[in-house]
Amino acid sequence: MISFFESFFDFQKGFHQILFSWLPFSGGDVFYILLGISLLYCFITLFKKKKRNTSLVRLLLIINIFYFTYQIFWGMLYFQTPIIKKLSSQNEPEMNKAKKLALQYLEKCKVSRQSVKEDKNGVFIITDLKSIQLEILQQQAKIPRYISDKKATQIASIKPSLFKKVMNFTGILGYYNPFTAEAQYNAELPSTFIPFTTAHESAHQLGFAREQEANFVGYLIGVHSHHPDLRYSTEYFTLKSLLKFIVDEDPEFVKSVINNYSPAMKRDRAYEKDFILRHQGWLDDFFGFTNNLFLKSNQQEGSVTYSYFIDLLLNYEK
Repeated sequence: MISFFESFFDFQKGFHQILFSWLPFSGGDVFYILLGISLLYCFITLFKKKKRNTSLVRLLLIINIFYFTYQIFWGMLYFQTPIIKKLSSQNEPEMNKAKKLALQYLEKCKVSRQSVKEDKNGVFIITDLKSIQLEILQQQAKIPRYISDKKATQIASIKPSLFKKVMNFTGILGYYNPFTAEAQYNAELPSTFIPFTTAHESAHQLGFAREQEANFVGYLIGVHSHHPDLRYSTEYFTLKSLLKFIVDEDPEFVKSVINNYSPAMKRDRAYEKDFILRHQGWLDDFFGFTNNLFLKSNQQEGSVTYSYFIDLLLNYEK
């Protein structure tokens, strides 16, 4: 049955990308806005005695159709065979290997950082996002066959979200819309986030539902790229993920690695921290809590763990 849903996903994804990719804006976001308005209208009319029964039926009908369609288009993909079973898995991610890899990616980041552009403050900026998106499509076709035989459509359907102002305060970097097969990203993020976030969301477009597997596929897309912006963003994400995995066991090692960032990397890190601090609040906490529940309800560990991505990374590097 899961194989059937994988095939069906490829079919509906290709159809929806042809249908919506030409739009200059996110059709999926417009769909969510209309859905929200419809739900709000049904909820408000529940308080009107004459329309209460009709509104309740309509509300339940909309919710059930939405949930059923979501499961058919996307939800069943959470039950796919995990990527880790396609690799020579070790029992637990080894800390010493993670530290060794962190030092390697520190040096890689230092080198790749020299190839990208900066703004007047010396912070990394993207100069051509379209070329990054085209590079991602090309790299999708180069993912090792023993990891994935999913079909890359070579249709660019990656768009800035219409909800970017709200996303700034939620901690959400991007998302995949299974109803339109569009990948959305927050265009107001620091440039260090955007190329890898785009690669991550494109991994969802390929059909990888689990978040940490999308991170791993995004890593495969970006780490072998010849595009300097995409490669730096991917290597920097990988380094940060390794450090977040290590920090609880050896905070001094993490502090030492950060102190050895190049001056340019330190400027990028300071800009990221400033962006995050300026947008922290109750909305960030709320979406973090709900996202964690969502992930755990879909065969995943939750939003706060990097262990599965690190496990995949260490096994792949081995």
